[in-house]
Amino acid sequence: MDRKEFLSQLGLGGAAVFMGACMAGCSKDGTAPTAVDFTLDLSATANAALNTAGGYIYKNNVIVARTLQNTYIAVSQACTHEGTSVQFQGANNRFYCPNHGATFSVTGTVTAGPANKPLTQYNTQLTGTTLRVFS
Repeated sequence: MDRKEFLSQLGLGGAAVFMGACMAGCSKDGTAPTAVDFTLDLSATANAALNTAGGYIYKNNVIVARTLQNTYIAVSQACTHEGTSVQFQGANNRFYCPNHGATFSVTGTVTAGPANKPLTQYNTQLTGTTLRVFS
């Protein structure tokens, strides 16, 4: 191996170590978004899951779901334990973290750990086929 190849390999190795450290430090930490204010067109294909009771979508780090009672709810997407995206389980009327099994009520309250902080709840307002989600 010549000097140029050695330095190239050394640089790639250092970059790989740095990238790994950054990826670990840049992971989601369960921090909820603030100043939330966006609208969803419920007639748009991208939001079709919200036309079915129990359906949900992710938008701007928020999970928006339609309950079996046909109301819309919205909470922060990242589990407060380790930042994994929670899912909505309509049949159980709860949010569920598939990583370690934490569960949350429809208002974001922790119902089973290991999470110990609630998800942030956001307001929803339906006008025709437009759903507004806001802080």
